[in-house]
Amino acid sequence: MTAVDAPAGSWTGGPLVDGYRNRTGPFPAAGGPPTGPAWDELTGTGSALLPGWAEVARALEDIGPGGLPALTEQVDRLLADGGVTYVPVGSGDGADTADGAGSTDAADPTPVAPQPWPLDPVPLVVDAADWQRLETALAQRSTLLDLVLQDLYGDRDLVRRGLVPAELVYAHDHYLRAAHGIRIPGAHQLFFHAVDLCRGPDGHFLAVSDRAQAPSGSGYAVAGRRVVSRVLPGLFRQSAPRGLAPFFRAVNLALQAVAPHHADDPRTVLLSPGSLSETAFDQAAVASLLGVPLVEGADLTVRDGRLWMRALGRYEPVDVVLRRVDAAWSDPLDLRPGSQLGVAGLTEACRRGTVTVVNTLGSGAVENPGLLPLLPRLARALLAEDLLLPSVPTVWCGDPDGLRQVLARFDELVLRPTGRGPTVDPATLSPAGRERLRARIAAEPARWVGQERAPFAEAPVVVGDRLVARRVGLRAFVVAQPTGYLVLPGGLGRVLREPSDGTGDSRPHAAAAATVAAAVAAKDVWVRPPAVAPASAAVVRLDTVPVGAPRDAAAVASPRVLEDLFWLGRYAERTEDLTRLLLATRELVDSYRFRPDDPEAGAVAVLLGAVTEVSGAAVDVSASDPLAALRAVVLDGRVPGTVAQSLAGLQETARSVRDQLSSDTWMVLAAVDRAMAQLDAAKEDTGAQLQATKAAVLSGMLALSGLSAENMVRDPGWRLMDIGRRLERAQQLSAVLRAAVREVHGPAVDEVVLEAVLAAAESGVTYRRRYRGRFRVASVLDLLALDAANPRSLAYQVDAVAEDLRALPDAGGASRPERLTEDLAALLRRADATGLEVERDGRRVALTGFLDQVHGALRELGDAVAAAHFRHSRPMRQLDPYQVAAR
Repeated sequence: MTAVDAPAGSWTGGPLVDGYRNRTGPFPAAGGPPTGPAWDELTGTGSALLPGWAEVARALEDIGPGGLPALTEQVDRLLADGGVTYVPVGSGDGADTADGAGSTDAADPTPVAPQPWPLDPVPLVVDAADWQRLETALAQRSTLLDLVLQDLYGDRDLVRRGLVPAELVYAHDHYLRAAHGIRIPGAHQLFFHAVDLCRGPDGHFLAVSDRAQAPSGSGYAVAGRRVVSRVLPGLFRQSAPRGLAPFFRAVNLALQAVAPHHADDPRTVLLSPGSLSETAFDQAAVASLLGVPLVEGADLTVRDGRLWMRALGRYEPVDVVLRRVDAAWSDPLDLRPGSQLGVAGLTEACRRGTVTVVNTLGSGAVENPGLLPLLPRLARALLAEDLLLPSVPTVWCGDPDGLRQVLARFDELVLRPTGRGPTVDPATLSPAGRERLRARIAAEPARWVGQERAPFAEAPVVVGDRLVARRVGLRAFVVAQPTGYLVLPGGLGRVLREPSDGTGDSRPHAAAAATVAAAVAAKDVWVRPPAVAPASAAVVRLDTVPVGAPRDAAAVASPRVLEDLFWLGRYAERTEDLTRLLLATRELVDSYRFRPDDPEAGAVAVLLGAVTEVSGAAVDVSASDPLAALRAVVLDGRVPGTVAQSLAGLQETARSVRDQLSSDTWMVLAAVDRAMAQLDAAKEDTGAQLQATKAAVLSGMLALSGLSAENMVRDPGWRLMDIGRRLERAQQLSAVLRAAVREVHGPAVDEVVLEAVLAAAESGVTYRRRYRGRFRVASVLDLLALDAANPRSLAYQVDAVAEDLRALPDAGGASRPERLTEDLAALLRRADATGLEVERDGRRVALTGFLDQVHGALRELGDAVAAAHFRHSRPMRQLDPYQVAAR
């Protein structure tokens, strides 16, 4: 039984659903004029609810219009807590960014802040019978394109027989001659395949485009499932959609199956363009689901014809690369010169068969939309079958008849280049623009296809307190198995842009369907379970696969990962320490704001000066408006050294090592983001919101510290992160001490300043208990600088760094970082707090010299750690507070 003729359920809906059904008229088809009624995912072409939708409609009615905004807010919050984002790409030239997998860096070198991933809370339900037919058709389509791919890089018999025009292949931007002859082990050369789908007015699926370069979106699909199942738990349990986890288990086994034959225990990595890639979250999510390291080109090297991953003090062999970098950018030696995303020599290693890259290099050639009109004939020639999944009607302009058809119906079609470049809708162009496009197509007809406007179906979407109809598409995912192809039961649903969205984006819907992040929102796709679960012969059972010994955790710690974790620790500690100092300063401001003549009020100026000196933030800290100054030090992300700037660095490094971190990390960072946003929105804040935000930031940093202490394995990455944290805490503490106590301000002011410094160092309770409230510089120095039993002291941080260094795999006791650490520890052991307290002409000269020496030793130690363990040491990422003070 098809969805078209399915019987109506016994429940017919309520006011919310009726309001959706009684809307006026369909949206226009993909950027053009209305083409008649569109298929409605909820009701088909009638008014009765289709199978599976009755439960969804009932749940929405129970929520009611008043509950829909809260439902959307809950979805947004869970996505933020999970760190689910995407990175908008620049216009570029359309090269290698069509699927969010390629050279985002090359196309648009300007970094763009990640944006929240939008998700509609209403799932997209697909009936079991409809899915079964689609699943069969998708497997057939993958099989067909796999045979085409094998032929194009093998015998090229299809070209010789005239089944595929030569100019369609050899002129294609993603056909790589250097990949000719490369084969991966196993029966299939097309490992991953994704298909962008629409549903026509009759309810049948059509293929809009194929994705074979490096298909993205499956990680977003899993993230969407997690969120929707949490916000609609009752509906999820009742509907029981087919699960996604078995697909990724099958992917893991398939990756092992395509490893080179010499690999007894294959090592797989996921090659990413980096954290600025459009779909960086998706890449990290897939790496986590598969349990494989997320690496970048700089983490890998080819030596003696084999691919290796840089690890701490050694190289580890790599057998399988799951590629999310576009093929042309994967090797600057044989493919695209100058690429910094790939690995020199990777193509040669593939030729030798020492490494397997999937999708195989050159697989983007079967994304060519010029192949779409040829697929029915190819299916009969190669499979002796009719094509089960037709494409949206497409005409190749390289055929004279096709060119005549396209030019005759120019304003009715969308024009897609066969290679790089955006899809163009002539209806959106000026008359002069249309004529220029006509001329381009006439001059190079083989590089263009004309495609009917994709007839996307409509589905209910939450907008405010209503359900509205929006065009939706679906990206389906397929992976090769030893005996066929396996389809992810569901996929990534996408709500497409409409002219009424007010987005200011004039791109046609057909173009919007081309990229994962180009839609207005995503949808979780629920495939209804069949009455009888089908047996899948394509999936290898987990208990039939031998389990190897666990790998050494150090093997996955590349220098890049170690460096990012090091800076993650530094940024987290920098944020925490500055926030503590701001809280202590704010307490003084509140205490003496209305008592400016109090003898102790001078402490406010001392602490405000310490804030400027320690942070390096060039903001006005005059006592005339101290709250505004403190607000700027928290919120102004444009100024180096502020809390906002440190948080931005923390989030950037966290995204770079997302696969190394607990999912709770993103919940903590999301809470901090919300607190900062609330402060930014409170323009007339009198100080209460500022205090609340600082408290929330401090709580977040403490939570991160707890997560790292309790949840992370003590591997080299954790050790380097802890070293970064300890060095930063020591530097910040030495800077605060220097700024606050190097000058003598008088007994009353000095006592208040010392108490504030102890509060900023979280040692006030310990000090009062030990010294009974008698404040002396020598006593404060003894506790904060020299006491190795105080977890907040300089001596404790140095000892912790020494312990971390000894625990690293390449430790030998005589490395430069270890020697410098021992020298610094000896300097602290020799120090005499009473002698450092001595005053001369209103200054504590000995103390200043001592702290300068400590600070210099800490900087030298940080540089030595970077030189010893990081491939490319990075410069300090904020102004040196000591240099600021000297100006």
